[in-house]
Amino acid sequence: MYKLLLITIFTTILFSSNPRPYAALGDVIYNNVAKIEALSYLDAYSLYAKEINAYVSEVKATKVEGIKLEMGEPSISKKEYLNRLRKLSKTNDYFLRGIRSNYKNSMSTNNFKLFSAVINSGLMDSDKNKNEIIDYYYKHEEDIDPKGVIEEFLNNDAKLKALKEAQKKHYKTKKMLEEEKIKRIREKDKRAQKALEMKLQNELQNKKLKIREEQKKELAN
Repeated sequence: MYKLLLITIFTTILFSSNPRPYAALGDVIYNNVAKIEALSYLDAYSLYAKEINAYVSEVKATKVEGIKLEMGEPSISKKEYLNRLRKLSKTNDYFLRGIRSNYKNSMSTNNFKLFSAVINSGLMDSDKNKNEIIDYYYKHEEDIDPKGVIEEFLNNDAKLKALKEAQKKHYKTKKMLEEEKIKRIREKDKRAQKALEMKLQNELQNKKLKIREEQKKELAN
């Protein structure tokens, strides 16, 4: 029982990660398979449900081979495993091309349901097409459910806008504080200048009075 439990845990951990042999090719296939499987539930792919299910089964079987190969199973051929990956890679690319095609078609035919499904499939570079996606959404805002990619874009834009506004406000406040500081310095300089002028004027006035007093004394003698 304990041994069976260990085997189950080990298998679960093993299947949670992709096989390391030919990972550059295999990772793309294994990481996309669940997304491709989800396409079978879309109306646009209903005719391909059988092919998609067959592909998914083949990917899972190939992953088992990859895990066995990684564990050193002598009955698994590296060449055969690589050939299976190459074949699966072509099918993976076929679905990716179909996604890009359906993305364009959904907009040209205003198929809003398909549009939402495609951009949320995880099989296309939504970030690369962000501006086009957002523009199309705003044109048909009442017909498109923004949940998913669009909602994330809108939230991120709102956060970015709020951040920019905060930075702008901070900059404005900082600038105002600097201007107020300069104003205070200038007013202080003016007061100091005025005080100096008053001091010099008083000293000059005192000197004049002193000279007059001395002149009066001289005349009196």
